[in-house]
Amino acid sequence: MDWLEEPLFRPPAEAESLIFQVSRGCPHNACRFCGMYKGVRYCERPLRDIFGDIDRASESGWRSVRRIFLADGDAMFLPFGALCRILEYLNEKFPRLTRVTMYANGSSVLSKTPEALERLHKLKLSLVYMGLESGNEDVLRLAGKDDTAAHMTEAVRRLRTSGIKTSVMILAGIGGRRFSDGHVRDTASVLKEMQPEILSLLRFIEVPGLKMYEGYEPLTEYGSVREMRDLIAGLELASTVFRANHSSVPFPLEGRFPKDRERMTALLDQVLAEGSLDRNGAGKVPLFL
Repeated sequence: MDWLEEPLFRPPAEAESLIFQVSRGCPHNACRFCGMYKGVRYCERPLRDIFGDIDRASESGWRSVRRIFLADGDAMFLPFGALCRILEYLNEKFPRLTRVTMYANGSSVLSKTPEALERLHKLKLSLVYMGLESGNEDVLRLAGKDDTAAHMTEAVRRLRTSGIKTSVMILAGIGGRRFSDGHVRDTASVLKEMQPEILSLLRFIEVPGLKMYEGYEPLTEYGSVREMRDLIAGLELASTVFRANHSSVPFPLEGRFPKDRERMTALLDQVLAEGSLDRNGAGKVPLFL
């Protein structure tokens, strides 16, 4: 694609999806925990350029594609009319298309009416990836998040009503030592209200060049895994796929709530008791966060 510019990010689950970059960067881009788009000025691509990419992909052996991901950091931020035209054109050019996905912030979801979201769903917008990070409002504010937990909960509800599924991400350790208990308690409470179809848990590790709030004390590797264990043990989810397989997590963990909660909690108890986790620092930090 002519306009695929680095850095370009997509969820791990979209590894087999065809990607079209409908915007560049993130419209908020002030979160102190995220370095994905720092130094990238947000802009929306002209429709003629997006359509040109779609034409070239359709004419280059991709016409039978079933899954498409719309990049960048918050594709839902685009005006409703532009999103409709993009989705309509995708459906026209890829007749076997079954699923379109994107990143979205809660505020961008709530900027769309329920009727607008229903229309996007009819055009095969099937799933939206959202970063809750924490259910604690103090943590969200100090981390520079522009959404409140209440706004994101309402956004998930509105998406579900329209038929669009959600994949929600949370961060173990984002509250540091000061807010760890509140982060665990409030995140579990918010997720109980949300009931997302998919939940991903990552371990927060400070991004080089970015500073969290004044006085922030990061959790050790042991403390982060302990927090993960307490989060999982406290989650009341009726039917949610759970994944903790990011490189930031010391070991892969996945299952489905509620049936696998006890198994995953027991596994984490075993890891915590083994004594292999770093109690004084972050442990082995992955090359890519």
